[in-house]
Amino acid sequence: MSKPLLALIPLLATTALAACHTTPAVQSGYLASYDGLQAPPRSLSASVRQRRDDAASDAVAGVFLEPAVFAPGVGERFSPAERAMVLREVDRQICFEVSERFVIAPEPALQTATVRTAVVRLRPTGRAGSAASAAVGFFVPVINLRAPMTTGGLAVETELLEAGTGRQIAALSWARNAQYVGRDSPSLSRIGDALQMAEPMGDAVGDAFSSKARKVADIRDPDPCAVYGARRNVGRTAAGLVVSGVTGLYSPEVEGAGAQLRSVSDAPQAEAPQ
Repeated sequence: MSKPLLALIPLLATTALAACHTTPAVQSGYLASYDGLQAPPRSLSASVRQRRDDAASDAVAGVFLEPAVFAPGVGERFSPAERAMVLREVDRQICFEVSERFVIAPEPALQTATVRTAVVRLRPTGRAGSAASAAVGFFVPVINLRAPMTTGGLAVETELLEAGTGRQIAALSWARNAQYVGRDSPSLSRIGDALQMAEPMGDAVGDAFSSKARKVADIRDPDPCAVYGARRNVGRTAAGLVVSGVTGLYSPEVEGAGAQLRSVSDAPQAEAPQ
């Protein structure tokens, strides 16, 4: 075994235990209610707390997606461009998943439910640590080894509010950091890890808002989420694989994450529920 691989054995041993742990985000006060939030049976790498009124959720037909916002004081160390990219990717992934379960309304209406979302924690990706991880990845290409204290992450709070009444039907508090040992790719972008976390976040939102009685539906034509770009972009996926294979790094620009495909105000701040 080569010396670089031998040097990695202690790192694997000491970080494996921490690889699946994410600290829950502090309650921001954004949700209409935090009552009844509980962790699901299986949530290994993410911190998940959720609740849902199944009968009320099953009765929902259309939903309006309010643009995601930042909770007060969150993300202030990031540039306006970085903050806007994170919000766009959060909106994109939530739209993709919610549209498979509900009809997406183009604007709010009395007969449509509302989805409200806030980014409540945004941790930066360490550039120096990512560069070192990419170098190590040359010797261990199967998994990504990330330096402790250099991984970024994302946490959101989101809720589904009943049409007309504004009553909370479902809520989710979700947080995930990139893992020290796993498949999360290092990145030279300070928001690289947060952007990668947006996809599993979107999956969690879809699962949290709809009961098992609601089947995942085919995407409608035209796609209600087309404003965020194609759901599957073969060219970008291929380019991302090439860049990752050559450099060992995740590139948001190549992947198209957070791309500006519609007008989004610069990092709006959260408002308390009415």
